[in-house]
This record gives sequence, structure tokens and C-alpha cells, in this order.
Amino acid sequence: MKKKLDLTRIKLSRQREIAPGVFLMSFPRPWDFTAGQVIGISSGHGLEARLYSIASGELDDEVDILYSLNPEGKLTPWLSALNTADSIHISEPFGSFTCGGEDAWWIASGTGIAPFRSMFLTGLTKGKKLLHGGRDLSSFYFNEQFLPVLGNRYVRCCSREEAPGIYGGRLTRYLMEQTDMPPHEKYYLCGSAEMVVDVRDILLTKGIPFNNIISEIYF
Repeated sequence: MKKKLDLTRIKLSRQREIAPGVFLMSFPRPWDFTAGQVIGISSGHGLEARLYSIASGELDDEVDILYSLNPEGKLTPWLSALNTADSIHISEPFGSFTCGGEDAWWIASGTGIAPFRSMFLTGLTKGKKLLHGGRDLSSFYFNEQFLPVLGNRYVRCCSREEAPGIYGGRLTRYLMEQTDMPPHEKYYLCGSAEMVVDVRDILLTKGIPFNNIISEIYF
């Protein structure tokens, strides 16, 4: 059963295209939330709300939403055309894809990095390793924030381009090559359904208990 969302109207404070076809939209934070939660967003024109992970820290003054433009989509073409002071309709935050102070691996592809940026900006970095898979070098959103803090605990896997400090290959290949993946740690996965299934299967073959794999799929 789909969750019925109550929506309220809010004005944007800014919107930036941070990579080709990828946008970071911001609005003043109207409520408290837990890093990793999602909100529903709609144009308010009778369209069903779509879910997006919050990409900002819990105490930030603004809420950031990361999204990629799908030219065939029902919402993102409209979203990408908005300017400062235009309005969107949003729900309150909800969801259980949340992480505490435990040692964990954060594993993302594409814009699936959003909830991990929220956790990062909230200060949940101790004992965390962040893996991000992307097709090209412009895919590693917020790397300028992650790299100075996480150092070698931040791994970028690029399937189509090469550069110093970047693993040349798919995220799944990197994981298959790993020999030290502690089974007692938690593994958080956020990305497409295909990515989540593929990574989960790899983790299971590495001896990671199913209950230690927490996933969220974006659409």
C-alpha cells in the first residue's frame, strides 16, 4: 500500500546544476528530520508525489535535494526549470534508512549518494567507509567535501574514465576484489534496483549476514 502524503507549499531558496543533468535544489528547513530520511515532492498540479532522499545535515538551515533530470519523467523536467522563489509541494520527512554511530559501509551509485551526504554532514563519519560508483568523473557529487574528511575511506569507482586516485572499474568489481569485509558491520546500499540487487548478492557471497545489509532503491 502506498503511503498517502500530506503536502505543503514551500518556496525554493536556490537551485544549481552541479553536473550535466544533475541538480541540487534547496529550500528553508521547515521541520526536524533524521539523516537518511526521504520526503515526497510534487508540482501540486494533481501529480503524485515522488520520493527523494534529503541530502543536507540535520542542523543545516536549508534542506538540499539531489536529483537527475529524466527527460521522459513526469516531475524532473518541471523541477529543473524552476528558479529561486518558485514553489514546490513537499511532505514531512519519513523513512527508516538511518544510520547511527556503528561501524558501517555506505555504498552508493549516482544520486544514491544523497542520504550518505546527509549522514556525513550530520557528523556520522566515525568508523564509516564510503563507496561511490559512477560512469564518469563528473558523477562524484560532493567529493570535495568527502575527500578531506574520509581520506582513503572514500572510494570512487568510475566505469568509463580514469584519473589518479580513482578506481577504474565498476563498483561491483571493486567489491568482488575485497578480502576484508567484516561480517559484523552494517552495509548501507542506495542506488538503482539493479545496483542494490547486484551489490547485495556480492555481499552475501562475502559472508555478510542478510540482516546487516540495509538498502534503499531510487527510481
